[in-house]
Amino acid sequence: MGSPPDVEYDVSLAPHWAPHMKTIQMTIDERLLKSVDKITRARKTTRSAFIRNALEAEIQRQQILEDEIRHAAGYAAKPVMPGEFGTWLGEQDWGTP
Repeated sequence: MGSPPDVEYDVSLAPHWAPHMKTIQMTIDERLLKSVDKITRARKTTRSAFIRNALEAEIQRQQILEDEIRHAAGYAAKPVMPGEFGTWLGEQDWGTP
């Protein structure tokens, strides 16, 4: 499956294939493909690079969500005790307004 006829890519901008890269096939709807092609043209990049970046961003968002859930569970299991951080109150500097 190639690019639509009205889409041209500068292959010199595409990353060179590397042994750690795997080629996959995926199915997406026409509306989504048109959006991806519009963005990749504007950014002068490739579908593959765009999709890799989108996947990395989503994986990072998922990791942050899991970290936040784990932190909340930790504080729920062991809440801050009154005065626990009182020693540090004098050290805080919120700047001058």
